[in-house]
Amino acid sequence: MNASTQSNDFPLMYKGRPLMRKDTMIYYGSMADKYIIMMQVASSEPLKDVKLSGRVSVQLQLTDPEISSRDRVVKSTEKDGLWNALDIASIWLERALSGK
Repeated sequence: MNASTQSNDFPLMYKGRPLMRKDTMIYYGSMADKYIIMMQVASSEPLKDVKLSGRVSVQLQLTDPEISSRDRVVKSTEKDGLWNALDIASIWLERALSGK
């Protein structure tokens, strides 16, 4: 299986939920659910040939298209690094979708 086949047939998953990236925006979860996480990489730092995420903005949002984009935001925070952002994102999304 080549890389292009894998990315088209099997979306990137994190803890059983889809993870999609568009430029500096990362979406975690499914639009079919009531909530989704939106992350935006606010800064990055070079390390050899790669850019590492610096500050990442994390928002738990409602997916209802009838609600204005400003009113969709339920929670928000900023974290240092993508792994810290994904950690809080997975906790928030799991709790929101389970009704806790």
